Amino acid sequence: MPVPVPVPVPEQSISALTLGVSPLPSRFPALACSIVLAFSFLARPSLAQDPARDHDVTLDDLFEVAWIEDISVSPDGRFVAYTETRWESGDWKRNTDVWVVECETLKRTRLTFDPASDSSPRWSPDGQWIYFQGSPKRGGESKPPYDGKAQVFRVGALGGDPQPVTRVEGGIEGFDLATDGGAVFYAASEKTTDEEWSSLRTRHDGVEYGHGVRETSEIWRLDLESWRAEQWVAAGRTIRDFAVSPDGSRVAMHTTPDEKLLSNEGWSRVEVYDRATGGTWAAPEEVWRKAAPSPYGWVEGLAWSDDSLALAFGVSYDGFPTEIWVAEGKGEGATLRQAKWRDGVSFAWGLAWREGTRDLCFLGEERARVRLYAISGSRNGGPGELSTLTTGDVVVGAYSFVPGSADIAVVRSDPTHLDDLWIVSPGEPGAPERRLTDANPQVARWKLPEISLVTWKGAEGQEVEGVLELPPGHAGGEPLPTIVQIHGGPTASEPFCLTASIYGRTLLPARGYAVLSPNYRGSTGYGDKFLVDLVGRENEIEVEDILAGVDAMVERGIADRERLGVMGWSNGGFLTNCVITHTTRFKAASSGAGVLDMVLQFGEEDTPGHVVNYMQGFPWSRADAYRKASPTYALDKVKTPTLIHVGANDERCPPGHSRTLYRALHHYAGVPAELLVYPGEGHGLSKYEHRRAKVEWDHAWFDRYVKGAGN
Repeated sequence: MPVPVPVPVPEQSISALTLGVSPLPSRFPALACSIVLAFSFLARPSLAQDPARDHDVTLDDLFEVAWIEDISVSPDGRFVAYTETRWESGDWKRNTDVWVVECETLKRTRLTFDPASDSSPRWSPDGQWIYFQGSPKRGGESKPPYDGKAQVFRVGALGGDPQPVTRVEGGIEGFDLATDGGAVFYAASEKTTDEEWSSLRTRHDGVEYGHGVRETSEIWRLDLESWRAEQWVAAGRTIRDFAVSPDGSRVAMHTTPDEKLLSNEGWSRVEVYDRATGGTWAAPEEVWRKAAPSPYGWVEGLAWSDDSLALAFGVSYDGFPTEIWVAEGKGEGATLRQAKWRDGVSFAWGLAWREGTRDLCFLGEERARVRLYAISGSRNGGPGELSTLTTGDVVVGAYSFVPGSADIAVVRSDPTHLDDLWIVSPGEPGAPERRLTDANPQVARWKLPEISLVTWKGAEGQEVEGVLELPPGHAGGEPLPTIVQIHGGPTASEPFCLTASIYGRTLLPARGYAVLSPNYRGSTGYGDKFLVDLVGRENEIEVEDILAGVDAMVERGIADRERLGVMGWSNGGFLTNCVITHTTRFKAASSGAGVLDMVLQFGEEDTPGHVVNYMQGFPWSRADAYRKASPTYALDKVKTPTLIHVGANDERCPPGHSRTLYRALHHYAGVPAELLVYPGEGHGLSKYEHRRAKVEWDHAWFDRYVKGAGN
């Protein structure tokens, strides 16, 4: 199972100021982009050549996979720090640690060992330290920094014990390192009770209130020479993300009235705190909120230009294209413009300015690939020139530029590799590139599925594309038992790359199945119209797209029409529920965290703007639309044996949907059905035992009902 790791040496500590602030769970995602210093492509050691592929992939292999995420190169270019997530024995949860690779020798060294979900590695300007955020829990510790709450730590580039930098009661919510390395900025929070009904709320503080009791955030600056902390931004708002300008004069913040996720839909703001004046300026909402295709947009990503004069941020919508906005200038005199680019590329994540330019870069989805793009020349409000910086059939997860060079550090996967760290040169395919890590050497022996892209005519004659996986070494012949695996979102897409997950790909082909993963109407990366066509037409147009793909695979001799199954999670679970009410052709279904009724979803989901967007209104004004989109009212048509999975604490697709589906099929319709409710789990399954249970049940279910193989 997991690869053994060295035992860490005893901890060293430094003194740090303990600050009394109240707890608030961390909200800030790890930063995807970092600044990288140049190093040349001189002759260096190469990674080992792939051995013969003689290993049949099994479920056990799934828990030996490591994922590389954040990356940051040392100022002298000798090392690349990154985070690696893997399954480790003990409590059997995935853990993320900080590693470093030496560019010349390719030697990898693990720097952290606590089960602490480390993230956001940042180099000090002198290259001596790597700062990161972690949440270690040691023994019976009840005080920071080892009480399991997030703090800032730093570790030496060559190893040693991580040293706590902050010791904030209740933990921090995110951090930023000053450009000169002289200070750490961090966000913390305190509990606030609204004045109205405050005496009753305080007297009965063990009750959960719908509103009135909330967590509000503060931003502090910790000087790394004096080790004294100073409050920069006072409490009064919830700060979901922040970024300090390179010159240290301003702090950009993504804020909401309270900590509820619902407040991020339509009530969030982009604010900039100016240290010199002590004032706060808010980006005007008229253009990016009130004039937007939906009022329920999510602000994501805050990126300062290196001269501190331009701030970019994204606004993403369920069902509509993501917009990118740029504020240039300072205070009330700043101008706000929309960055535009050609249709067909959907913003995914990772905003960053190219050093010394007004080229705005981002990771974008295009026909099942995720590549790095740059927008330039869009100051006049028209579409800017869009250039592709990483080419080929790749899925890029993170990137960093090499100053003074055109080279780029990326974390990427492709149809034959899982994520690894590469240095690439932008331009035509075949340009110089170098692989720095081999996080999963065992994959070199895997018998890989045959992965390809297929197209067909979907609803209304529209071309639809999907990812097709065939069993390793499949040479044609008899049609195969086939599983249709449906991605979530729906404002997302199935990637054209090797994957190792619990949702069917790689593992099912290893068991002799073909797997079709359609990028149905509403998916990203296929143009704005393809995306918005789904609005107002859920449980209709995308179902036609999916079923047309099944027909195409049958007609091409790939899929056996008598041995078909369907599965999905989240929106894929919803579409699984939809599909089995439209047709009885599937012999088995696995519905994971699936929605069944849109009214219930509006009332229970933590992001109800999703439903309002697609239904084009509220239940009381669009009752017919809510009913039409809900599989609930056609469950009497279901004949497909259905396996149902859901997390007991799922707030995104609440378990009431799954329980209703199970009750209808098992108790009333007489359809074979099993319900698995995973205790303590949210929208995804995080524990080893639960992930293993889901996959083993799926395999047994499909083997019995699709292959007819019995238990």
